[in-house]
Amino acid sequence: MAAEIFIVVAFWATIALRGHDLLVMWAAGWIGGMLLCQLQGHFEHARGTVSHYGTPYNLLFFNDGYHAEHHAHPAAHWSTLPRYADHAAPQSRWPAVLRWLESNPLDLCEQLVLRSRTLQRLVVQRHERAFRRLLAELPPVKRVTIVGGGIFPRSALVLRRLLPAAEITIIDRSADNLRSANSFLGSDIRLLTAEYSPAHGEGSDLLVVPLAFEGDRSQFYDAPPARAVAVHDWLWRSRGAASTVVSLLLLKRLNLVVR
Repeated sequence: MAAEIFIVVAFWATIALRGHDLLVMWAAGWIGGMLLCQLQGHFEHARGTVSHYGTPYNLLFFNDGYHAEHHAHPAAHWSTLPRYADHAAPQSRWPAVLRWLESNPLDLCEQLVLRSRTLQRLVVQRHERAFRRLLAELPPVKRVTIVGGGIFPRSALVLRRLLPAAEITIIDRSADNLRSANSFLGSDIRLLTAEYSPAHGEGSDLLVVPLAFEGDRSQFYDAPPARAVAVHDWLWRSRGAASTVVSLLLLKRLNLVVR
């Protein structure tokens, strides 16, 4: 430790003596590095103690990836951490500073929408325009089931406005998502905490499927479980009886499948 402190102090002194401009440049880089360290510290502990065993990262960053091992042996010097490697501990293929890549980008976008009323108005307007076009292709809709739709319930908000007499149900496996959705909705929309199954679509005049649906999306095109299914899909995937673009910016379209 004494040797490392001496090297750091000597390095900073050399930078300071070489001139004011160089010191300012180095300080800016150091502050940027501290911000990255803060980001890394967050993701190192966001899911408990998680290790990353990639050789390049640990070679360049003093075995920082041996994070669970560091917590188990906090007095161990960084150079000795590999000998305590516990491959049964939680681990990630990404080092901490890149661990945000494990998050679903659609969920990240949804969290961003939650924090901006401007974005909320934008997505509601774009989805209302798309739903209005597709609903013109259908007979009267009395019962709507929305798969997912938690967090920010844009589909429910739009369909409640376009179909004021319809019975609307949102199905989401996350109770937290439904609590978020409920803050934007009234008591007239039913919220159901459950994992989606095709049985949920039976008896519905319209089933709405989100872009973030996890599972076999082809089932909604090949064997629609409701009389009509509105499938949010990527911009380049035009399918079904009718299709319309939701937003070029969001790379999103809405496909209508009729049984």
